[in-house]
Amino acid sequence: MNKVFSTLGLCMKAGLLASGEFMVEKSIKDETAKLVIVAGDASDNTKKKFRNMCEFRNVEMIEFSDKYTLGKALGKEVRATLGILDINFAKNIKSKIGEK
Repeated sequence: MNKVFSTLGLCMKAGLLASGEFMVEKSIKDETAKLVIVAGDASDNTKKKFRNMCEFRNVEMIEFSDKYTLGKALGKEVRATLGILDINFAKNIKSKIGEK
């Protein structure tokens, strides 16, 4: 699990991560998001909103971790949604989540 958070930090430093509902929603609509991560403890409304948006735009969405831990991994406050903007980072993160 630490490897996932390290990769998320690298992704943010590279400028290839959108965090927070507004920025992730924008990246999905602009079709720059390759993977959307929604915190497991996000509200049902948030999960449904992003699930529908991702299905419509053919973007993969996964539920992972919790809001506090996702935010802490990025050095920020709580974050319910993250958008990965690079296909290679997205593949890397998906494979690491699959390993756990």
